[in-house]
Amino acid sequence: MKKPNILLIGVDSLLADHMSCYGYDRLTTPHIDLFSEEGTLFLKNYCPNVPTTSGYGCMLTGMDVISTQMIALRHQGPLRPEVSTLAEILGANGYETTCVGFTGNPAARGFKNYIDYTAWGNWEQRPSLKSGNLNDVTIPELDRLIDNDEPFFLFLRHMDPHSPYLPPAPYDGMFYHGDPCDPDNRSMDPVMAFKPFCDYFATWMPPGITDKDYVIAQYDGAIAYMDASIAKLLKVLEDRGVLDDTIVILNADHGETLYDHDCYFDHHGLYDVTLHVPLIIRYPSKVPAGAVIDGYSTHPDLVPTVLELAEINSDIKFDGKSLVPMMYGEVASHAPEFYITECTWMRKHGWRTPEWKLIVALEPDFHFKPEVELYNLIQDPDELVNLAEERPDVVEALRARMDAWIAKREKETGLPNPIHHQGDWHGHKGVGSFKTSQQAYDTLHIGDVGTATRLQAQSRKS
Repeated sequence: MKKPNILLIGVDSLLADHMSCYGYDRLTTPHIDLFSEEGTLFLKNYCPNVPTTSGYGCMLTGMDVISTQMIALRHQGPLRPEVSTLAEILGANGYETTCVGFTGNPAARGFKNYIDYTAWGNWEQRPSLKSGNLNDVTIPELDRLIDNDEPFFLFLRHMDPHSPYLPPAPYDGMFYHGDPCDPDNRSMDPVMAFKPFCDYFATWMPPGITDKDYVIAQYDGAIAYMDASIAKLLKVLEDRGVLDDTIVILNADHGETLYDHDCYFDHHGLYDVTLHVPLIIRYPSKVPAGAVIDGYSTHPDLVPTVLELAEINSDIKFDGKSLVPMMYGEVASHAPEFYITECTWMRKHGWRTPEWKLIVALEPDFHFKPEVELYNLIQDPDELVNLAEERPDVVEALRARMDAWIAKREKETGLPNPIHHQGDWHGHKGVGSFKTSQQAYDTLHIGDVGTATRLQAQSRKS
């Protein structure tokens, strides 16, 4: 019997809470909403390790960052040869494998075919047709894969809604009807005063922008544009008669910080806007339709889930666990507390439980934030009130649990925690760890869109 096809739609910078199927009050994802009703949606799915490199590293291997040793955006060197990627596993089981938009990333190792597309833009070049460009190269490849006798694994790396947020009409005006340059609105003042990012923002935001809500509306518009583009791909599968024979997965590498925590329109910080990501799986013969799972899941759970659904046996001992038992109510949740890391523009780690979030800075950060942050996620879900000084007992308890988990994983793997061995993680050779927040603020800088593109390219060096 032929194995099922597998379509993994990975979306960069997709904030679950801005999707209508996750409860957002704007109808940003009408097609994905319908898709979710035909599959299973995971409410509490998390990216424990920000940003892209570490996020996809865990998503595409079933391993945590101790096993992959990939924890920084600008990871140096390839993925450890001892770690297998999903593409390698499926390729060894007779799958034709194609990767779109992720060429050169360490976690993209093992695909037979690599295809790229234009995924950036600026204000003068607007709109940025990222999702349309992806479809232009993907649909012919999808037709080719369907025409083959072999099952296929197609991985798509969507760059909507990653900045720049420049969706085409009608999406650019779908959620905003005001004046983006209203002189009486000063909400963008702190954004444009943030030296590390302001020059980058100026390349793709309207000249004279004053209203933060306009920028947020463009982010939402980019999600809606992506949603419509994904619908076209699903229609190809349906028209070719293979949709129900394909395991279709929507996941994100991390979320997005919009106007949150001073981490403007980016994806750094260990707050839930960055950690909480969507996961929806559709495969009618094995995945319950319309199910909404309230248990906890994380990126490393994806690979063992896919392999179980495809009935592919592997002798690999994954760090993640299959989510299939959760789909059928046999298991209520995977571990509700877990280790979290970020090594994007700041180097931090922490521990998240259903009630508490501990964040510990490993060096001063460019937002001048305190070394230790503690949030009560039940009473303060937006993480606005730092209780670290008020509740040192909780800080101590969470730090002990975090340290115990790290020590356990280091003993099990024989590998060190990579968060402590990143050297010039920020991309500035010879600087090492920042000694002060002012040094970090003065050193870190994104210039134009070209600089951002080069940063992405650096994250793909192997």
